Amino acid sequence: MRRPDQLYRLALIAAALAGPAQAAGLTEAGVRRYLAAQEKAWNERRLDAYFAGFTADAVFVDQHKTPEETITYGRSGLAEAKAAARRFLASSSSQERGAVRSIRIAPSGRTARVLGFEVTTVTTGGRVRRVCAQTDQTLVLAGGRVLSKGQTDSIVKCPPSAP
Repeated sequence: MRRPDQLYRLALIAAALAGPAQAAGLTEAGVRRYLAAQEKAWNERRLDAYFAGFTADAVFVDQHKTPEETITYGRSGLAEAKAAARRFLASSSSQERGAVRSIRIAPSGRTARVLGFEVTTVTTGGRVRRVCAQTDQTLVLAGGRVLSKGQTDSIVKCPPSAP
């Protein structure tokens, strides 16, 4: 049986070991930096930089959300999403502006779920339109880098206040 002073020392050692692991985990500030860098890369049409921020097994889902139902109309992996983005940007321009609704970091500090809202201004052949979406993605800490496992965009009606 361990003496109380031994248990106390073991607890201190465990706390000291746990502290650095958590400090090296995801933080709200780190998640926000990642999101800002991703948005910047997309808006600057730097697709290689944009897609470098995703895991190899990332999944992208596009759906339309109405008060009555949600209709999924697209699901792709990383390679398919890259190809679709290149095709889209060959004939259109796109500027995104996102806002974070919530960031939930797991107790381990290794994953975070990010819910957001995004307004995209798309210009194609001189025609400008706005597309609004609720976004949902899971970020992971891998090899010291923040990466996304993909994103679900649920297209919704743009509120009048959205630019």
